[in-house]
Amino acid sequence: MSTPITPANPASTTATPAKPLKFPNTFVLLFALLALIALATWVLPGGQYQTELVDGKKVIVADSFRHIPSQPQGLVALMTAPIKGFVEAALIIGFVLIVGGAFSVLQRSEAIDAMIKSVARAHRHSALVRAGLIPLFVGLFSLGGATFGMAEEAIPFVLIFIPLALALKYDSIVGVAIPFVGSQIGFATAFLNPFNVGVAQNIAGVPMFSGLGYRLVCWLIFTTVTIAFLMWYAARVQRDPRLSPCYEQDLERRRHLDLSSFEQFEGLQPRHKLVLGLFVLTLLSMIVGVVRFGWYIEEIAALFLVMALAVGLVARLSAEDFVAAFMQGAKDLVSTALVIALAKATVVLMRDGHIIDTVLHSLVPLVESSSPIFSAQKMFLIQSVINFFIHSGTGQAALTMPVMAPLADLVGVSRQTAVLAFQFGELTTPVIPTSGITVGVLALAGIPWTKWARWMIPLQLAYLVLALGLLALASSMSWQ
Repeated sequence: MSTPITPANPASTTATPAKPLKFPNTFVLLFALLALIALATWVLPGGQYQTELVDGKKVIVADSFRHIPSQPQGLVALMTAPIKGFVEAALIIGFVLIVGGAFSVLQRSEAIDAMIKSVARAHRHSALVRAGLIPLFVGLFSLGGATFGMAEEAIPFVLIFIPLALALKYDSIVGVAIPFVGSQIGFATAFLNPFNVGVAQNIAGVPMFSGLGYRLVCWLIFTTVTIAFLMWYAARVQRDPRLSPCYEQDLERRRHLDLSSFEQFEGLQPRHKLVLGLFVLTLLSMIVGVVRFGWYIEEIAALFLVMALAVGLVARLSAEDFVAAFMQGAKDLVSTALVIALAKATVVLMRDGHIIDTVLHSLVPLVESSSPIFSAQKMFLIQSVINFFIHSGTGQAALTMPVMAPLADLVGVSRQTAVLAFQFGELTTPVIPTSGITVGVLALAGIPWTKWARWMIPLQLAYLVLALGLLALASSMSWQ
């Protein structure tokens, strides 16, 4: 996209700008947590709950907690915990790397980009397309987040949608919100996302992608509310551009607006349509395989590997291009793999130190309530706080679900609902300043975080109310 995205105009002042508040890196936080856990094994007493098999799943027996001798973990245990965590999480890590590589091949085919540009170009020629632009694209990006974990991949689309939004007499915020908020809400309310739902259910001992129907309802509700809010805001800005927080900088952007790249786009090619068809077929095959044949991580990883090979052939990628794309996708998720390993290492240390059940026992009064409904809502609020510091959906699942899943058993919340509470904790990602995706998108768009946060407050409040309500409904019907 040749249209420049100019940064926000600097303030006409000679005062030294305040340095932005910086938070520790995720890896620093996790290793600090490891050190604290190692220290805790020297302080906390050991503990153990009795377990029993229920429908083939090991669950904790309530009121069976007893103290046992602890096993303090020293420096050697601390240093070896990450590699032990890597080994114990090897299946999940391998799955993440393979699926990430497969989706990188899908991106390299340019089929998704072509589909978006094809619809965007049509906005000049069809009133129906203009009216449906926001619902269509927010829905598509949300679907991407809900199915294949689209998150960082949405960042480049900001360069397409800001000029498009300005051409439709909206503002830069609308141009950012369509791809960014759309994909993030889809990710947080996903129903088929292997990177958060799949991993969390695996750790919680819940059948992979079970509860699909209710999750689909949640996704539809959150996506619909996002679309309605964005359409309401866009209509207001279209009537009175001065209502936009970006009014002055958008005046400058409109002077340099150029939509020629949309007009020069040749449209979807046959190979693009075939690639998109393969992607849809893969998702349908995954649903059938999981529901009908009980597929698990190995089979789903193999399915996406087959999809990558088929996409490479249809898109006419050379062997070198295919391997480069696959390796790039896997490489992009190496940091996620390391986060998973470190998160799993925390569980290793607590388990070897015999304090994991002690921690569970101490958390029960914090989460336990007169009703499982309130317990589920408390779990969601705890996950939201954790999301402020750790933003990897997969890594956060590896860190929290080993504790939250058995905790759910103790407070009368189903593990399926506990996974949903974990997902909803990521609803704050589009607004928190510690999120690398959020900061990156706003830097690319030249929108100050303070302006963006003020704009997001009503939407975040709506998300909060919806999350509490949907968790209450899930708990009241004992969703399994």
